[in-house]
Amino acid sequence: MGKTSDLTAVQKTIIDTLHKEGKTQKVIAKEAGCSQSSVSKHINRQAKGRKKCGRKKCTSSRDNRTLQRIVTTNPFKNVGEIHKEWTAAGVSASRTTTRRLMKDMGFRCRIPCVKPLLNKKQRKKRLAWAKDKKDWTDAEWSKVMFSDESKFCISFGNQGPRVWRKSGEAQNPRCMRSSVKFPPSVMVWGAMSSAGVGPLCFLRSRVNAAVYQEVLEHFMLPAADQLYGDADFTFQQDLAPAHSAKTTSTWFKDHGIPVLDWPANSPDLNPIENLWGIVKRRMQYARPNNAEELKTTIRATWALITPEQCHRLIESMPRRITAVIEAKGAPTKY
Repeated sequence: MGKTSDLTAVQKTIIDTLHKEGKTQKVIAKEAGCSQSSVSKHINRQAKGRKKCGRKKCTSSRDNRTLQRIVTTNPFKNVGEIHKEWTAAGVSASRTTTRRLMKDMGFRCRIPCVKPLLNKKQRKKRLAWAKDKKDWTDAEWSKVMFSDESKFCISFGNQGPRVWRKSGEAQNPRCMRSSVKFPPSVMVWGAMSSAGVGPLCFLRSRVNAAVYQEVLEHFMLPAADQLYGDADFTFQQDLAPAHSAKTTSTWFKDHGIPVLDWPANSPDLNPIENLWGIVKRRMQYARPNNAEELKTTIRATWALITPEQCHRLIESMPRRITAVIEAKGAPTKY
């Protein structure tokens, strides 16, 4: 046994103890049950303060600080761009070393969170709304039918730029990308309550007030009958122009349907946003070849949503409201 790596923890302890007592290496080797050369190597290693052998690092602490500054300054760069900028600063390191050091620093490549653009007035209204609804019970929220439109694409692989961030930095403003409402796209309308989901509506044209009222007539009312029967309910919608139009408000009054007041730019308060996320994650490996196949896949995935899932999402409303109050109206993680 001539290698120090072959020594057990007990043998190393015996060697260290007897060496401190002034015993000779021959005696120590006999007591520890190893060769004298192993004793000598262990004692010399301890004396030099070397814990383990290995290749010398190719970068200094200063180089590492430079790398961390590059990543922090622009976290949306990919590894190739970061490596190019780092080596341009005079550092000699491979791309693999760059990636490894970034991971050692705690950076992970993640899909950035999307935050709505909120001004001070909108934050103030969100905070006031949350304070007004903070005492609502689960029974009150169960009477609300949440609705929303969402965009579905043929390909789910293109998820946009990724960001290098550390654990706990998901909501850091420098690690988030801004979203723009109403991008030109084909939308799908859906509704949910704590009792489950209603039928989907695939929108064929730009949603104006007239189109939206047809959706309400032919899809929202059947969904209400399916989810609530003859019981009273409150309808939730965001403040899209078609939703807040005077003719749409008149439609709701004519049908005797109360509408929940809703703050602008608040997808984090709407549990159906999470439901859309569940559907899209389940469809991430689907590869429809055309729009009809895409619709079929969406319908099939939507049909798998259970009332239990919807009920859990509705139960999260008090937590969402608390988060908005704690953030003083700012966007939250939901």
